[in-house]
Amino acid sequence: MDTFLIWAHRGASSLAPENTMAAFKAAEAAGAQGLELDVHLSRDGVPVVLHDETLERTTDGRGAVKRFRLRELQQLDAGSWYGPEFAGESLPTLSDVLSWAEDRMLINIEIKTASAATAVLELLADFPRARILVSSFNHRLLGKLAQLAPELALGVLVDSPFWRLALKRAVRCGARSLHPRQDLVSRAMMQACRRQGLAVYPWTVDDPGRLSTLLRMGADGVFTNDPGSTLAEAEALGEI
Repeated sequence: MDTFLIWAHRGASSLAPENTMAAFKAAEAAGAQGLELDVHLSRDGVPVVLHDETLERTTDGRGAVKRFRLRELQQLDAGSWYGPEFAGESLPTLSDVLSWAEDRMLINIEIKTASAATAVLELLADFPRARILVSSFNHRLLGKLAQLAPELALGVLVDSPFWRLALKRAVRCGARSLHPRQDLVSRAMMQACRRQGLAVYPWTVDDPGRLSTLLRMGADGVFTNDPGSTLAEAEALGEI
């Protein structure tokens, strides 16, 4: 393979609180080539980087993200839950991440709703240098995005054993990659994706043994919570 991509899952989330600037900066320092992040919209329609629809798990707030305006969300502590050294870490906006990353790293934006997709497309117009891949479990939504922005790189997320259906949808919408749950990856899947010209990026891979197996199968990269260790392991196996 030409380039084995290390995608930092929600940033270097083994080293810093997920989906924060601390985690993204740690991922870059660890050698990751790409960042994976999730977005939800604030009440006033701003794409905010957060995995859950609600605030409880990774901030000191409570309730649905969409209930709060951006200025309210930015007052929350998104780091103390992980460790006292991250106290005061704030929720970044997607704009914050893109401004920081510029064109240094690939950015995989996972979207979950049509409203978020629209807001992300509008925002991306302000960042022409950004290297973007948009992924989703909502394959119909990806099809609509393909019509609205044919130049946008798309990735089809898969967490079902019925991956052949997802592959057909990926081909139909012109996706560039398939993102299967790592335990679903098989040689049959890899061969089918190769025939269609699709890259395969399994998630989430932190086990060295599984990484080795996926490398032998021909995976084009992986999503990992620990990009530094995963990069070192891939290098030791002679794949980078």
